[in-house]
Amino acid sequence: MDHFSYQTGILHAEDVSLADVAEAVGTPCYVYSSATLRRHARVFAEALSVLPSVHIAFAVKANPNLAVLRLLASEGYGADVVSAGEMDRALKAGVAPEHVVFSGVGKTADELTRALQAGIGQFNLESEEEGVELAEIAAALGLTASAALRVNPDVDAGTHAKISTGMAENKFGVAYDRAAGIYGRLSALPGLKMRGLAVHIGSQLSRLEPLEDAFTKMGELMRAIRAQGDTITHMDLGGGVGVPYKPGDSFPSPQQYGAMVARVTADWGVTLMFEPGRIIAGNSGVLITRVVRVKEGVNAPFVVVDAAMNDLARPALYGAWHDFLAVKPDGGTFTANIVGPICESSDTFAMGRQIDTVKAGDLAVFRTAGAYGATMANTYNSRALVPEVMVEGDKWAIVAKRIDPATILAAEDVPAWLK
Repeated sequence: MDHFSYQTGILHAEDVSLADVAEAVGTPCYVYSSATLRRHARVFAEALSVLPSVHIAFAVKANPNLAVLRLLASEGYGADVVSAGEMDRALKAGVAPEHVVFSGVGKTADELTRALQAGIGQFNLESEEEGVELAEIAAALGLTASAALRVNPDVDAGTHAKISTGMAENKFGVAYDRAAGIYGRLSALPGLKMRGLAVHIGSQLSRLEPLEDAFTKMGELMRAIRAQGDTITHMDLGGGVGVPYKPGDSFPSPQQYGAMVARVTADWGVTLMFEPGRIIAGNSGVLITRVVRVKEGVNAPFVVVDAAMNDLARPALYGAWHDFLAVKPDGGTFTANIVGPICESSDTFAMGRQIDTVKAGDLAVFRTAGAYGATMANTYNSRALVPEVMVEGDKWAIVAKRIDPATILAAEDVPAWLK
C-alpha cells in the first residue's frame, strides 16, 4: 500500500496535489510520501518481531536523502552504508554510530580509518585481505573493530544478472568452502573482533526459496565455525525482497519473509541483522515529469518527456518497468513509446505500452521511484541534477534542491595554457 491517489481527478501524494508541486518546483522532480515510508518501515519491523533479537539497518544506497534517513532513524532503523559518504549522511541524519553497518567490496584504508574513529557498529568484510588491513589499522589506533565475514553461498537469486550478488562468479564476499578457514585466521588477529557472518544474494527477489537456500547454507557454516572453536553472535542476512513495479507482479510479503527466517534460524542463538532498502523506499516515491511533445512514430507515437535516463536510470540499465500515469487523466488511453530527451537510444522508458492519453504540456509520473531513483541520477548531457520533495499530510518541502547546469559549470575551470 502507498499514499498516492487521485483526489478530484488529480494525483496526490497524501493530501498534496502533484500538479501544485510541479508548478512550484518544476519538472522533473522526485516526490516522497512520509506516510508510505513510515508504514513500510513499521510493517517490515513488525514482520520480524517474531524473532528473538533483531537489528534492522536501512540500505542507504537505495535512497540516501537526508530527510528519508532522518525519518527512518526516528523509526528505530540503523543504516547499512557502502562508502564514507553514506556513513556521513547516516550519522548526520541521527543514526547512532553503533547502529551503522559498513558493507561494500572496496573500502579504502581512509574509509576504514574514518569508520573506526566514528565508532560504527560492524564492518562487513568482503575478503581476508580487507580483514587483515582493518585489524592493522584498528590496532594502530588502539581500537577493536567488530566485524562479520561476508560469504558468497553460490546461490542463484533468480533476479536480473546486474543485481545478483550471490553466485560464485560475483565479486562479493568470500567463497563458501573457504569461509571457515578465513574466519578462524581473522579471529586470531589483534584489533579485530569477529562476531558473525553476512550474506546478501541479490536485489528484487520474487521468491523466498533462494533466500531460504542461502540462509540454510549459512546456518551450516555457522555451526562448522563454532565447532572449530570460534565465536558467532551475529548473522547478517542482508536484504533483497522485491516490490511490485507493474500490475500482476507478485512478491512475498514481509510476514512470509519473517516466518521463513524464524523457521530457518530457530536454533541459531544469535542477533539477526537485516538491510532492507527497496522494500522500504521503493513505493514511497514518484518522479513527476512533463510531456514535451507527442511525436509521430512508425508503429506507435513517441511521448517525449522532460525526465530522462540521467534522472531515472533503471529502465536504461536494467530494462526496468515503471508505471506511467497522467497526473490529470481524462479517461482515455493509447499505445505509445515513452522516451526522454537525451541523445541516446537507451533513453527509453517504455515501448508499445498502453498508457493514459497525454499531450504536450501534460504532467505524468513514473511510479515506484523511491528506491534507486534520485540516488543514481547524474548530469549527463549537461542537464540539471533532479530535485527531491517530501510530503507529510498536507505539507511538503524541498529536501534536495535542483542543481542547475550553471552551478555545475562554475565548479570547472580551464587550465592556464588554454586561456
